[in-house]
Amino acid sequence: MSYLEACAEGDLHEDTPLRVVLDDVPVTLVRTEGDVYAINDVCSHANVSLSEGEVEDCTIECWLHGSRFDLRTGRPSGPPANLPVPVYPVKIDGGAVYVEVNQES
Repeated sequence: MSYLEACAEGDLHEDTPLRVVLDDVPVTLVRTEGDVYAINDVCSHANVSLSEGEVEDCTIECWLHGSRFDLRTGRPSGPPANLPVPVYPVKIDGGAVYVEVNQES
């Protein structure tokens, strides 16, 4: 796998989404519940940025219509979204956060 450096670990604040672009892929990074997650930044329902939404219970809410996506799986928890968004592997090394954007799950 080819991980790309996304940000410094210190740039991530608990339950506060951070938008980055890696290899032309918009990604939202979230530190929550002791882990760091990377999810595609585009809502599958309305094509808006998820990084502008709120984080709660390991989910991120789309600010436009209220769909919630699981940060671990990308699956929506209910309508109006019915399609998942890609999630990406994350590793932390030497104080930096790395994301593998070519390995969707």
